[in-house]
Amino acid sequence: MAQRTDRLNSLLQEVIAEVIMREIRNPKISTLLTIKKVEITKDLHHAKVYISMLGSDLEKKETLKALKSAAGYISFHASKKVVMRYFPSLTFHLDDTLDDEIRIHNLLEKIHEEQATRTPPPEKSSE
Repeated sequence: MAQRTDRLNSLLQEVIAEVIMREIRNPKISTLLTIKKVEITKDLHHAKVYISMLGSDLEKKETLKALKSAAGYISFHASKKVVMRYFPSLTFHLDDTLDDEIRIHNLLEKIHEEQATRTPPPEKSSE
């Protein structure tokens, strides 16, 4: 069952991304949007859609709000591409892992820069 759910999550991820990019004409939905993953419940009636995007916090909030309001429309068009007895209701969530990765990368860069500017300690002569 887990393998079937994984395949279904992957399929839904592709189909939902396609619907958002091709069917939705809302300027509040960022074009720098990625569907990171989809998690469908065991009963197949609900699916959490995790999105990641570049942009300001305001742009992220507006995109998330627009996606939430278009969830029914997205479900309707996606259900035409996936044959299921019941198409799951979609809830959209922001995946902040990209922001975390960028922040960690920047911190590591700062550490390396700081280490490079330090003078090495004098070597001790062995007597």
